[in-house]
Amino acid sequence: MSSFETIVPALAEALQNRGYVELTAVQKAVLAPGLGSADALVSAQTGSGKTVAFGLALAPSLLGGTQRFADAGAPLGLVVAPTRELALQVRRELEWLYELTGATVASCVGGMDMRGERRALERGAHIVVGTPGRLRDHITRGALAMSALKAVVLDEADEMLDLGFREDLEFILDAAPAERRTLMFSATVPRSIATLAKSYQRDAVRISAGGEERQHVDIEYRALAVAPADRENAIINVLRYYEATNAMVFCNTRAAVNHLTARFNNRNFSVVALSGELSQNERSHALQAMRDGRARVCIATDVAARGIDLPNLDLVIHADLPTNPETLLHRSGRTGRAGRKGVSALIVPGNARRRTERLLANAGLTATWASPPSADEVLRRDDERILADPAFSEPVKDEERDFATALLERHGAELVAAAFVRLCRGSRSAPEDLLDVAPFAPSKEKAARRGEAPGRRDEFGESVWFSLSVGRRQNAEPRWLIPMLCRTGNISKREIGAIKMQPEETFVQIAADWADRFLAAIGPDRKLQGSIAVKRLDGTPDLSRAGYQPPKPEKKPHRGKRAFDQNAPKFQKRGPGEHQPAGAPDAKPWMKKPGKAQFDGPAKHKKVKKRPA
Repeated sequence: MSSFETIVPALAEALQNRGYVELTAVQKAVLAPGLGSADALVSAQTGSGKTVAFGLALAPSLLGGTQRFADAGAPLGLVVAPTRELALQVRRELEWLYELTGATVASCVGGMDMRGERRALERGAHIVVGTPGRLRDHITRGALAMSALKAVVLDEADEMLDLGFREDLEFILDAAPAERRTLMFSATVPRSIATLAKSYQRDAVRISAGGEERQHVDIEYRALAVAPADRENAIINVLRYYEATNAMVFCNTRAAVNHLTARFNNRNFSVVALSGELSQNERSHALQAMRDGRARVCIATDVAARGIDLPNLDLVIHADLPTNPETLLHRSGRTGRAGRKGVSALIVPGNARRRTERLLANAGLTATWASPPSADEVLRRDDERILADPAFSEPVKDEERDFATALLERHGAELVAAAFVRLCRGSRSAPEDLLDVAPFAPSKEKAARRGEAPGRRDEFGESVWFSLSVGRRQNAEPRWLIPMLCRTGNISKREIGAIKMQPEETFVQIAADWADRFLAAIGPDRKLQGSIAVKRLDGTPDLSRAGYQPPKPEKKPHRGKRAFDQNAPKFQKRGPGEHQPAGAPDAKPWMKKPGKAQFDGPAKHKKVKKRPA
């Protein structure tokens, strides 16, 4: 345990009791001998162990060389976090870390009973953890004394500035003693964080935790190309395929969270929502349901899920693409923690390919481009889980033997096994049938750099084209044509190639080996669902003539105007303000009516008086 030698003994014992064997990179960095009691600006990703890191770093300053705290009075340490969930999580971490020191840890977060928090502060606390707005309220009302503070920690400082808490942070730091120690932890260090550090820290040591990128080594990134209409169905199949103990689905808006929560509840998923419109009590219950196994899927917005740590989270799905690389890393960082493997799946509609490529490149990540799991793949995965069920490895118990024998005698082994399979499958949501969308192939330039052959979309192989007597004008769509072809023609989606929609007909490409079987399956009348005629084509359809519509006759010229004639004489200027075609006679006499205003070049209108008779 040599790595624990520099730690306060009470905290070292707490780490050993918790099962810690070695410190993480950021924890070692804040305990470096050269740092001492200096201020620090630490860049470390979420999930790198930074809560324990600043807990270890604060201990010498707060304890002052002793092994236990004296009776609690005014707070000695203050930790500021951006969200309620993160603040409560930090409180739980500090409570077990400082348990043997006799520390009292209090929390002050929005959404909780302010009177209860005030009473807790009056009783005394050694460390206070809170959100910026609520801490400022307590300071303003005189409930939170700042005079005894020895150290202040800003956790997720970049997120707090992004959420608009700069004014609150500056108020809190101005209220703290000038000789305090200030530690700032941030995933990134933009100019705004550097400016804040320069204003409120003294000669801060800049620490970039080594190996912070290694957090994402245990995460498998997959970019799943989907048809825009299949986005939600693809998420269902991904959830069903992996059957993760805990999974998080990230959306960009509260409305999307509510929509997916309702949809997945209807599909028999045990799901909870996490968004800013929920009360603190509702959010706490949702997280607890994920931790104790009552819920397996959490649908959340980015802000609501900030700093959340679910120990069994194995799958992250980006229902809406992240808006920037930092958000992508933060979302994905919920999984692949503490040596566990995780999967981060991006749902990529066809029109978001380029944006996804740029997002991954800017985040320094490499993803495997693929299609979402098909319904057949999900069912095969279900069968594998049934065969590997640990229940089959347990011997038959005495109290089970008689009834098992009675079942076999009454129904037979095959029927009992089939009933077992139906029960297993019936407890899960049925997978969705997705439209075939080929995974995006790399461009020629990228493929050349990687030494790969550029992807092609026309490598379907030998095929036969068929014509269907339905087109766009009959509202034909591949979404319902493909299942109908598979069902009636006794083929799978793999045997269907290109689909060319025309106004009055649709051309479908079928693998050559399956063409005869396809025709035999649909029957001699060559009909699909009784009304759609099927015709086999010789060769490739001529799309230039398919669905040809004769051009509409030219519109008649407007009444009183002649059609445009390229050979008509050009206009020439006859006089100021008058234009006539070259060679045309003077204006016709009936155009000059007495008593009417006449336009004479640029002059003003004049009214011609009638001569007396």
